[in-house]
Amino acid sequence: MPDRICLFPGTFDPMTLGHEDIINRAMPLFDKIVVGIGFNTSKQPMFSTAQRLQWIKDIYGDTDRVEGAVYEGLTIDFCRTIGARFILRGIRYVSDFEYEKTIADANRAMDKDIETVFLTGEPKYTSVASTIVRDIIKNGGDASPFLSQVICDSLAAMNPPA
Repeated sequence: MPDRICLFPGTFDPMTLGHEDIINRAMPLFDKIVVGIGFNTSKQPMFSTAQRLQWIKDIYGDTDRVEGAVYEGLTIDFCRTIGARFILRGIRYVSDFEYEKTIADANRAMDKDIETVFLTGEPKYTSVASTIVRDIIKNGGDASPFLSQVICDSLAAMNPPA
């Protein structure tokens, strides 16, 4: 069983190149990364959980070190369930850090043995946010600069040209 299991929590609705950048750069740091699709009551996802899990499988199917999972409730509780001692978070801006540090502090108060690790995103992905990508998709724009080819192909299959 791997020692350094990391949870990368989020909604991944959809998974962007920014998310992939964080996962790919974190791979040398951990034995296993679980991309945890969390259920957030304040967000209404555009894509089904099954679709988001499939995209993770399609993108990382060639490695057994990255897998997708779905969870509800506290992230810290899910870490315990899967044996993760690390939580991975991507940081784009200083404001992201302020928000993420507050969550990391709360998680540390609940379990001092689970550490949050922050990776800053590559500058070329700083403007990539799932919210913006969803808006582009909803309005019929070209979201391909922000998504892997796997996801672009999947979206094209969902909405074939008229």
